[in-house]
Amino acid sequence: MKKELKTIIFNTCKIAGTAALSIFFATLLHLDFAVSAGIITILTIQPTKRETLQTAAGRFYAFIAALIIAYISFGVFDYTLIAFIIYLLLFILCCQFFGWYSSMAMNSVLISHFLTFGNMNLTSVINEILIFTIGVGMGIIANLHLRKDTNYILKLQQETDRQIKQILEKMSERIMYQDVSDYNNTNFQELKSSIRKAGIIAEQNYKNQFDKNDTYDIDYIKMRDKQYHVLYEMYKSTRILETTPITAKVVSDLFLEISASFHRNNTAATLLEHFYQIQADMKEKPLPTNRKEFEDRARLFVLLNYIEEFLKIKRDFMENINFFP
Repeated sequence: MKKELKTIIFNTCKIAGTAALSIFFATLLHLDFAVSAGIITILTIQPTKRETLQTAAGRFYAFIAALIIAYISFGVFDYTLIAFIIYLLLFILCCQFFGWYSSMAMNSVLISHFLTFGNMNLTSVINEILIFTIGVGMGIIANLHLRKDTNYILKLQQETDRQIKQILEKMSERIMYQDVSDYNNTNFQELKSSIRKAGIIAEQNYKNQFDKNDTYDIDYIKMRDKQYHVLYEMYKSTRILETTPITAKVVSDLFLEISASFHRNNTAATLLEHFYQIQADMKEKPLPTNRKEFEDRARLFVLLNYIEEFLKIKRDFMENINFFP
């Protein structure tokens, strides 16, 4: 919460300060409608660097189109309200066709200045070009400082991993003991929240850099999210256990082993090898002696399938990773 408040205050000061600078520079150049430069800056600044550049590029192309359409409209119908309405019809149609939705209002405000000028001579056109350039340029400069927040995303990843380790340890304990009084899905709610928060930051980090190959953080969080869903199925399986079959200790120890070696750099290859050995050994155990043991042995067998899936998700991630920080 403290970090979020700090970010909100910083962004408020950044946007307002950059807009004020835009107005100052436009005024310094004695441009008409200097305040418009500040408004354009505010509209240009987006949450991430990549979004800001994409917005600026789209508005540049739209601005060129707006000037051409305005020149034709005003040239044919003079500098009247009818001419401006015709410009709006053609320009909005053009923006919708090319997907320049965020450019419709901003560029139309600039074009409306020609109604006040009563002309589109070189001086008035240069005035609007400079207003646009200062506004958009300052908006881009305002976000140049944005970088990948490596420390914060690492902290969130570590928190996610810590919560998964705790869940695995709880499951190990539940397999051996039938007391379910404190065995609930509270940890899963916290884990889901951590994964969601980490996913948001990972997406922001990706959009604050130009290397499109650096998708590690996004892919990492997606991998943990997949494991989360498998973990929840494990939870449901362990919750309904009624006895402690002879195979329970082996499975319980496997959970502890996975938890102890749970780390972002672990390939899960060694764990899978051990898993397959355990799976083979369990098939050699004596048959159940009663119905309850039979049912719980079957549940543990299903649980093993989930464990295999859980480990394979991490192994596949490590094998297909295209960038490592």
